[in-house]
Amino acid sequence: MAGTLLTTGTPSGTALRVATVRAAHRLLDEPIVFDDPLALAILGPETEAEMRADPFRHNDPISRGLRASLIVRSRVAEDELARAVAAGVRQYVVLGAGLDTFAYRNPFPGLRVFEIDHPATQAWKRDCLTQADIAVPDSLTFAPVDFEQGGTLAEALAAAGFDRAAPACFSWLGVTMYLGEETVFDTLSWLAGSASGSSVVFDFRVPLEQLNPVERTITEMIMQRVAEAGEPWISAFDPSALRGKLLEIGFERAEALLPEQLNHRYLYQRKDGLSTRARIMCAWR
Repeated sequence: MAGTLLTTGTPSGTALRVATVRAAHRLLDEPIVFDDPLALAILGPETEAEMRADPFRHNDPISRGLRASLIVRSRVAEDELARAVAAGVRQYVVLGAGLDTFAYRNPFPGLRVFEIDHPATQAWKRDCLTQADIAVPDSLTFAPVDFEQGGTLAEALAAAGFDRAAPACFSWLGVTMYLGEETVFDTLSWLAGSASGSSVVFDFRVPLEQLNPVERTITEMIMQRVAEAGEPWISAFDPSALRGKLLEIGFERAEALLPEQLNHRYLYQRKDGLSTRARIMCAWR
């Protein structure tokens, strides 16, 4: 498979920012939408203490909007996982795992978890886990892959003991916008070849011309920030065209969850006014 989930030789700054946002959710928002009791701990005692001392520095309007989107996409992914497990799925693959904590609070006996990421990011994460005194469970397998050195997702999962003949649930959050379109569809095509009963949840960006003026302005600001951080957004997809492409490459069903649906499902009538601009696709084999 061409392309990358993470190709830099150093840990992703985006992974740290996402983890910080999840931690801020526990400190600032009520009710909790995505309950992650390890969100603060995995950041390390010093960062946790700083956030507890002044969580409101993470509560400006742009941070609130970003937080809503990140917690909702995580909630969608773990809701789909719960559905899949109830249907008999026993493999969960987190693509571009970063500091995701599901594997360390996994409530499902018999569920195997595979974390895919660049070796540098996984080494950094292991250090974070050690510092936070978070144990690595036997049900988790780290599957490092360096695409710049010719590694592939298929090879990484095979080496980790993933059963390609059995269904799996895949989570692919916060990645597609950083990849070229060809790489995105290479990955999705491989996932579409998974066993019947498999599913994938991923978020995506839509073209700027499909946004209203306010959302476009905010999105352009965020794009500038991530570009300056060395991790520019590249791809954007029309939801209807993306759904059609998923069906074309082998998924039996696909559903785009757009902001109106996500806000009604997860953020309806909140007193704190949290609102998401996320676009999330769910696809099933």
